[in-house]
Amino acid sequence: MAYLSKFSFKFYQIIFLILPATLLGEAADYNMSVGVTEVSREIFDLHMLIFWVCVWIGVVVFGIMFWSLWKYRKSKGAVAADFDDNFWLEIGWTVAATLILVVIAVPSTQVMVKAYDDAEGEINIMVTGHQWKWHYKYLEDDISFFSNLSTDPEQIYNKMPKGEFYLKEVDEPLVIPINKRIRFLITGNDVIHSWWVPDFAVKQDAIPGFINTAWTNVPEPGIYRGNCTELCGIRHAFMPVVVRAVEQEEYDAWVVEKVMLAEQEKLLTSKEWTTEELFERGEGFYQTNCVACHQVNGQGIPPVFPALEGSQITLNDAPRQIEILMEGVQGAAMASYAGYSEVDIAAVITYTRQAWSNGENGDGVIVTPQDIVAYKNKTEL
Repeated sequence: MAYLSKFSFKFYQIIFLILPATLLGEAADYNMSVGVTEVSREIFDLHMLIFWVCVWIGVVVFGIMFWSLWKYRKSKGAVAADFDDNFWLEIGWTVAATLILVVIAVPSTQVMVKAYDDAEGEINIMVTGHQWKWHYKYLEDDISFFSNLSTDPEQIYNKMPKGEFYLKEVDEPLVIPINKRIRFLITGNDVIHSWWVPDFAVKQDAIPGFINTAWTNVPEPGIYRGNCTELCGIRHAFMPVVVRAVEQEEYDAWVVEKVMLAEQEKLLTSKEWTTEELFERGEGFYQTNCVACHQVNGQGIPPVFPALEGSQITLNDAPRQIEILMEGVQGAAMASYAGYSEVDIAAVITYTRQAWSNGENGDGVIVTPQDIVAYKNKTEL
């Protein structure tokens, strides 16, 4: 009886609260978002068209059913008809269903063809999913960077109040100009991810070894947020998507700045780095990119994420550690970090070799950016 009471409460809640609010346009939270692009609005309009088609089908079907129950009830002396089928009735509802499907199929096909248009964009960006971050490469401007979750770990572990954009903020968002056709070439580096920005009506799987495409044309500046929507491992919920759409002039200035920073980063490979400088830079890199798996104290989460403190490779085998960072580990969660700068890779290796108890027990070797350049040159031969 208690179960029936709960069911009755939910039923009346739907009938008397949610349904009227939806019909009056007061339940926006129950509906999908409209989005900001032309395609996203067309998809929303298609969604609402099909919704109202379903509503009217329900009204007609249930109307006939309830009218039949009332009109031909036993108390009125109704007697059940003695027949098995009605040829013309069955033909009628088959034709009606076919016409309804055609009405739905025509606009659906038009919208889907437009949404999956594969034409080249004015700006083409390679989007690569990693465990657990996104890598963006601008094919025309030779700009590339990783986008990492920037939510404070103290919020994640409930040691401080959660911010407004909890788990939806990154250290470096994707930047695109408004009123330009942007094409995304989406792939994965390790496992299947999925790049999703609801305001653009873009959701495409990032599959290793394949390149899927999507596109957008954003009409107004703003910050648009999304997520990875394919279960990709233990930190699946920690790889948000943030896109910043800006005016063309601001975008051009950003491109110039990124190119200059990349050139400056290349010059840093020839600098003579001290252990202290590498340690400081490597600590920041480790806190952003490595701490989720290997932990703040370097203890890892065995057996999936091995400890770095006390590891024989970290203590005594710098060449093997460079190889792991550059190539990743086949069949394991450790992905390649070759997309980062030589300075960052050298710094984080030096940090892990000097941090915790490793600095006292290891061989004392530090890794410099020149070592990473030498490794790249050797593997390219």
